[in-house]
Amino acid sequence: MTKKIIIGNWKMNPQTEKEAEKWFTSISQSVGRVKNTEVVICAPFIYLDKLTKIITSKVKLGAQDAFWDDIGPYTGEISPEMLYNIGARYVILGHSERRAMGETNELVNKKIKSTLASGLVPIVCIGEKERDPNHEYFKNLKTQVNECLKGVAKTSISKIIIAYEPIWAISSTLNRRDATSADSREMAVFIRKILSDISSPEIVSNTRVIYGGSANERDAEDFLQNGGVDGLLPGRASLDPKKFSEIIKICEALSK
Repeated sequence: MTKKIIIGNWKMNPQTEKEAEKWFTSISQSVGRVKNTEVVICAPFIYLDKLTKIITSKVKLGAQDAFWDDIGPYTGEISPEMLYNIGARYVILGHSERRAMGETNELVNKKIKSTLASGLVPIVCIGEKERDPNHEYFKNLKTQVNECLKGVAKTSISKIIIAYEPIWAISSTLNRRDATSADSREMAVFIRKILSDISSPEIVSNTRVIYGGSANERDAEDFLQNGGVDGLLPGRASLDPKKFSEIIKICEALSK
């Protein structure tokens, strides 16, 4: 059985390296006794080097994006190899905020292959913009999974974390509404069915599907118990070390 995982996405926060170090240290200290939960902080690129100096076995580092090639004339980009060499072990790919800026399934697919080759664990975000009455969102989600994983070796699928991220539930979405654990469970089952169709039941059983639609300390227990997922990807809640640590403790208590 794979461990549950809690991944904090700091996005473009905090404003200073000193504050990033303070957050990271606080979280690391609060999870000292955690044994059954993996904890990852995906911080802005510029803080990764500093945070590797205080990293512990309890908290791992991740990045929020990566380029699809390892070297070349790509001004402003950062390669998976660079991230791995600096100490990152995870990377978020295909986040809805990146997709809103034009990132496609095809581009995410290239990034997945590149990050896998470098030794990083891809956290691949998928999710529908809306829940239409004709249930087209099932078709849209299936297209995302199939296109993002096209050409990825079946044996590598279990190395990928799939983060279900309904865009309509994200805090930055206009007229957002809360997702429920039932919404999460429905889509987690569907995602595993898609993965089973392109791999095997054994591979799927070792592939983690997590929830990432503005999860917080108030609904974490419900999603982890009833949402059919193997972890959470909090955004805003991860910016408060106390709230994020509470989510980790909830997960740990449920994993005993």
